[in-house]
Amino acid sequence: MWTQIYDPMNSIFLSALISAIPMVYYLWALAIKRMKGHIAGITTVLLSIIIAILVYGMPINLALLTTGYGALYGIWPISWIIVTAVFLYKITVKTGQFDIIRSSVVTITEDRRLQALLIAFSFGAFLEGAAGYGTPVAISAALLVGLGFEPLYAAGLALIANTAPVAFGAIGIPVIVAGNTTGIDPFLISQMVGRQLPFLSFFVPFWLVFIMSGWKGTKEVMPAILVSGGSFAIAQYFTSNFIGPELPDITSALFSLVATALFLKVWKPKTIFRFKNETVKTSTQNHQTYTTGQIIKAWSPFILLTAFIIIWGIPSIKNILGQTTIKFHIPGLDKAVMQTAPIVTKATPYAAVFKFDWLAAAGTAILLAAFISKFIVGMSMRDWLNTFAETLNELKFPIITISSVLGLAYIYNYAGMSGTLGLALAKTGHLFPFFAPILGWLGVFLTGSDTSANALFGNLQKITANQIGVNPVLTVAANSSGGVTGKMISPQSIAVATASTGLVGKEGDLFRFTFKHSIMFVIIISIMTYVQAYFLSWMIP
Repeated sequence: MWTQIYDPMNSIFLSALISAIPMVYYLWALAIKRMKGHIAGITTVLLSIIIAILVYGMPINLALLTTGYGALYGIWPISWIIVTAVFLYKITVKTGQFDIIRSSVVTITEDRRLQALLIAFSFGAFLEGAAGYGTPVAISAALLVGLGFEPLYAAGLALIANTAPVAFGAIGIPVIVAGNTTGIDPFLISQMVGRQLPFLSFFVPFWLVFIMSGWKGTKEVMPAILVSGGSFAIAQYFTSNFIGPELPDITSALFSLVATALFLKVWKPKTIFRFKNETVKTSTQNHQTYTTGQIIKAWSPFILLTAFIIIWGIPSIKNILGQTTIKFHIPGLDKAVMQTAPIVTKATPYAAVFKFDWLAAAGTAILLAAFISKFIVGMSMRDWLNTFAETLNELKFPIITISSVLGLAYIYNYAGMSGTLGLALAKTGHLFPFFAPILGWLGVFLTGSDTSANALFGNLQKITANQIGVNPVLTVAANSSGGVTGKMISPQSIAVATASTGLVGKEGDLFRFTFKHSIMFVIIISIMTYVQAYFLSWMIP
């Protein structure tokens, strides 16, 4: 068994500097060099393997097995979700149903700003709460492109909008995992997250519109922004503080979606916003009157998607489906790496068990929705299969990208490199509450998951908070709240967004689009956490 070493250079800050080299390289490769995503991902993971072996002393076989193990999770369940989500969207396009979907959205509002609030913010949050794991970005970004949004804007807006619901995604799994990891009551963490994120949730719709249309355009639709963000934030606060971590996204998204849609029935902006290269003709093409039956038929694939995802998320159903899961203990890696304090409370061997949840996976639920949709929209089996094959072919490079970045996440965790970065931030003493959200941001950037970031750094947050005399509920919650701001720049999320909008090879452009927003959001959460730690401690449950 190999034991992790977190300070191979005998200077935690020098060790952290070295462990950050692959991350810096990846940022350079995407943002400056503008490499294609799969090239940047593969070269970054190779660099990480070299550092893990030469600097951290990780045995070569463990380094390679770890990377392969992570790549497997990139294929299943992450890539499986992306493939099925894009496939479902392509079914509506191939059968002409998306023209009706587009028209039905236009009857609510032709304004691109308001369409972004409805689709990217509210509907995307609902999908995050029900399924998570890339589903909301894939579906909402594809819908925006179908409505006529520029692909880069569609992908970028979907990623930024996904900030608000991530901490309570997939029926509250990130918060529940944070509680399990730290021994803190998940309901307390839920309450604390619910006293941080609603402020950001209220702000996100404003910022989405501001990105699209500037201050002048934002003022024109301020009433709708207040309804969209305000209704979401209020529901998120009350659900997280008085019910628990499982339902804040579902209730907030539905409340926001219904409130905004009803508001737009009685209020319209003075001008209709469209993108610069758009004309009235192109933005309203195919807009005609359809019957209620035609509209329901067109939306049926996404109605089925929603229904199946909700059913798959019910705990009792999930347990039944989970009984079909096939588990593989990775030979030579399972319990071959030992984590040591202070990353964990006591020395713990790293398990390496790959779970092939072929029936319980969210992607399978989406595939079933796609299969039933075939009969509703009148698609032949041959065309259905050809569309699926076409989807797989289009997504081959994104699958490589996702697999490589999951390999990167796992080598960081198993080699102890992520632990090094966490320990370095934990050395900031009195300033640690400011850096606590940044630790979560870092964890999500590395792993692509708020759940994984909480599992990775939750205990470190608790230990450090106790050392400096701050309530650990705050810092553990801040890990999750800060983590949501890293989702939009996570390599995994970038790959998902480019795959669903036809931007494969343009990952660098999308990364440049979202990076500055991610930094701004995490600083907001950091300042909020610092103030709550020392000046508004009454807000901590």
